[in-house]
Amino acid sequence: MKKLLPILLFFVVLCSFSQTPKNPVVWKTSVEKITDSTFQLIFKGKILENWYVFSQYNPENASLPLVISIPEGETGFELIGKAKESKTVKKYSDVWEKEEIIFKETATLVQEIKLTNKRITQVKLNLFGQVCETACIQFDDIYSFSLNGTSIKKEEVTLDEKSKKLTEQLILKLQNTALLNIDKKAEKDSESTLFNIFILGFIGGLLALLTPCVFPMIPLTVSFFTKQSKNRRSGIFNAILYGVFIVITYILLSVPFHLIDGLDPSILNAISTNVWLNGFFFVILVFFAGSFFGFYEITLPSSWGNKMDNASNIGGIAGTFFMALTLAIVSFSCTGPILGSLLAGSLSASGDTANQLTAGMTGFGVALALPFALFALFPSWLNSLPKSGGWLNTTKVILGFLELAFAFKFLSNSDLVGHWGIFKREIFIGIWIVIFAALALYIFGKLKFPHDSPIKKLSFFRISFGVMVIAFVVYLIPGTFKTPTWNLSLLSGFPPPQFYSIYETKSDCPLGLDCYKDFEKGIQAAKKAKKPILLDFTGWACVNCRKMEENVWSDPEVYTILKNNYILISLYVDDNEKELPAAEQFHFKKANGNLKKIITYGDKWSTFQVINFKNASQPYYITLTSNLEILNIPQQYTDKETYLNWLIESYNNFKK
Repeated sequence: MKKLLPILLFFVVLCSFSQTPKNPVVWKTSVEKITDSTFQLIFKGKILENWYVFSQYNPENASLPLVISIPEGETGFELIGKAKESKTVKKYSDVWEKEEIIFKETATLVQEIKLTNKRITQVKLNLFGQVCETACIQFDDIYSFSLNGTSIKKEEVTLDEKSKKLTEQLILKLQNTALLNIDKKAEKDSESTLFNIFILGFIGGLLALLTPCVFPMIPLTVSFFTKQSKNRRSGIFNAILYGVFIVITYILLSVPFHLIDGLDPSILNAISTNVWLNGFFFVILVFFAGSFFGFYEITLPSSWGNKMDNASNIGGIAGTFFMALTLAIVSFSCTGPILGSLLAGSLSASGDTANQLTAGMTGFGVALALPFALFALFPSWLNSLPKSGGWLNTTKVILGFLELAFAFKFLSNSDLVGHWGIFKREIFIGIWIVIFAALALYIFGKLKFPHDSPIKKLSFFRISFGVMVIAFVVYLIPGTFKTPTWNLSLLSGFPPPQFYSIYETKSDCPLGLDCYKDFEKGIQAAKKAKKPILLDFTGWACVNCRKMEENVWSDPEVYTILKNNYILISLYVDDNEKELPAAEQFHFKKANGNLKKIITYGDKWSTFQVINFKNASQPYYITLTSNLEILNIPQQYTDKETYLNWLIESYNNFKK
């Protein structure tokens, strides 16, 4: 586990520095007949300069090897061993710490097959692998080989009749679709969300400054620039440039997620709501918390820091850049857990995930860089900095408790999406009560961790902070009651929804409302009741969905309108553990020609949202009639007044 995170971050940094071509390797195929029942199927690949493809024989626990296999459903022949390969070379990987086997410039693969049915005249093979430079691209294609000498082409993906029929059923004949293109408010909301994420990232950067890995670096680095430069102006310029490069370094970490998001609008949503990925985030954040508690230290390989430090000695702008990169590496044991939380939080957020991550990373980098620029401009301020001491370790331990609390949010996501029924709302809140009660004990000196200094006297600030934590614990306690004294509105989106309770609830819909979780059934109900529809694209792990339900829908005016005036259809786009009946499972052909398997309800409703409403974020609300006439501009995460006016306006449009 300790090695896994550096490897992942290493790939992220490397991927950030390249513009990725679409086809770094192009394969051509041919066939050679040996006997009436044996053939050689040949792949010849032309690889772009500086790119390389991994061999079938690449060692275990390294980069993914090339694999030739028979596609699902193909019969009538079998493979004879592995394919013979053309010349390969060895390349040492610093990441995996072993030699890897690669093809450069060209690759030839000769796969021998034996027919078990001599009457077939065409066979198909699947070719899977990855081609890399500073970034890696996976290829996974099916090729068709004609055994009678006719031309050979890459297999065209076609839909079976069942898939065609079910795809047609998924596409709605909407009216008033022009309303879907009016997105000025959505852009405004998106800008507001990005600013909020930037501020959260900035706060994370400020917290990172108050850790033992970063804080002592401020006076040392600023003094270096001011003393080593020829004049004060040059020193200030270098320190500010150093700060700019710190910001750029952290922005670059988010670049690969823009590349991923560009492949498929719903791919990051699928990643963020994956049961096992949320479980992985839980384990990672608990691991980070242990590091902050002082049980062990997470560091990147020392060789990385040494290489960057040596590179910084070249001087000039390039040297300053490598100094910034050195800071990012040597301070990783403190900044890594905060960055990990920022990454996990962005992936679990609704909306434009990649841009949110960039905004958060930018805020983090700005907060981290700001002191270096400010203290270079005003070096006399250095004298006002508090001295390093035990308070830095206390800050780390407090962050450890916050990491631990945040970790259970991801375990709760896994529980919700997987329908395990273990971490109900009251149990989640109970765990938080234990964590923050332990934090209060730590602040008052009743709990000790390995690197804590003795507490001779509790300071006023420490006592005040401890009282605030105790007040927060008291605030949480009613959340475990069957009938809470107050609504935990400050925590909306973090605990599971209110209907996901250990106590018996009347409905599994938000706030006990009546809702339909199937679009067709909801349409029929709307026709029968002669009411408009509120189509709610939501998710079990959607934080902003819970905030809307608990802070906006719970408002008496909004609740009354939802209950009396609308038919609510809630479609959970992350319901990926509950499979559709076999008769309703099919393949959907995406715009790029690739097939997407529609197996679960989450697959169905996420695809349904993208193809009909050209949107992949949640919450996403559409008002429409049972005849599929859109009544108003779609609405997303917003405030109570805006949402209430939108519901009223939509209903008035329906009556007209």
